[in-house]
Amino acid sequence: MATHIFSSKLPNTGKSIFSEMSARAREANAINLSQGFPNFDCDPQLVELVSKHMKQGKNQYAPMAGIEALRIAIQKKIYIHRNISIDIDSEICVTAGATQAIYTAISTVIQQNDEVICIDPAYDSYKPSIIANGGKAISYALKGPAYRINWQDIEELMSEQTKLFIINNPHNPTGTTYSEQDLLTLARLAEKYNFLVLSDEVYEHLVFDNERHVSALEIPELRSRSFVCYSFGKTFHITGWKMGYCIAPEPLMDEFKKLHQFTVFSVNTPAQYAIAEYLEKETWKTLSAFFQKKRNTLLEHLEDSPLQATASEGTYFLTVDYSALSDKKDHQFAIDLIQKIGVATIPISVFYENPPNDTRLRICFAKTDELLEKAGAQFKKL
Repeated sequence: MATHIFSSKLPNTGKSIFSEMSARAREANAINLSQGFPNFDCDPQLVELVSKHMKQGKNQYAPMAGIEALRIAIQKKIYIHRNISIDIDSEICVTAGATQAIYTAISTVIQQNDEVICIDPAYDSYKPSIIANGGKAISYALKGPAYRINWQDIEELMSEQTKLFIINNPHNPTGTTYSEQDLLTLARLAEKYNFLVLSDEVYEHLVFDNERHVSALEIPELRSRSFVCYSFGKTFHITGWKMGYCIAPEPLMDEFKKLHQFTVFSVNTPAQYAIAEYLEKETWKTLSAFFQKKRNTLLEHLEDSPLQATASEGTYFLTVDYSALSDKKDHQFAIDLIQKIGVATIPISVFYENPPNDTRLRICFAKTDELLEKAGAQFKKL
């Protein structure tokens, strides 16, 4: 193949850590707490709704921005949840998962040599999307175990080249959440340096201990300059459906749709009808309690192990410190765990541009109680 006629846009990108650890887990017949997806099924009614709409013949292209029924259902959900009104025609686009929404938002904004500030540890799609569009990722590294932002340090990274700031709230992989004060500070800086914001809020309903998720949509100064991305996959345990959406003010959404129409154009039609109907049940209201119970179950199982767990504030991940057991690099220690006790995790260092000398792993607790109990028994053997 004549590969010499072009250069790779992502020359340093190889197999993802999620693929690697899942493959190692399969080979070792290990418990897989690495990849971020549930091992339990979604509500059977949701599956029945998809089947119903397929049988009704709703199998052709949907409108580019999403079927009207789903955009209305999204509008209603946001109003119920946040008392915010969204225009269904000018501010919503249904996407093939949140990752597509994130890539499209980055592609909409970023041109050659534009700078994007990312908070490390960062979800692994952000930086490749920036680089593929000719931009430069400027990393700000959080430090464990608290993983809090020092906004003075962040501001030192900003300049007239800063075109976009990516914030993930609640934050994967650390499980931390950002406060209203954090978002107000970000809004002030965005106005001062005149950049846009991409707010990745896929875990918006997974916030624990009676805390409330604060969205960029709720801060007027942010809403006017933000792409806010969401995932039905995370909300309804249907990550394989690849269904999400983006909210943005009309001028930004107009540009977003221009790229969306020439990448995927539209997304799964019967799934859109099914989700639109299913949203009427408002099951998203129960998610925090559901996943907080699973978080607490895993924390209880970890109490008698030498791993020091940090109770996450949101997401369906928590981090553990293994420094009492080893001073090995986290990647190697994660491999050792698979071989030694048959449990797969994710090393935190892979989410950093310049990894700190840290001894922490990410564990996914979106699993059945039975699997969490089995994993806990294995952790106690360390």
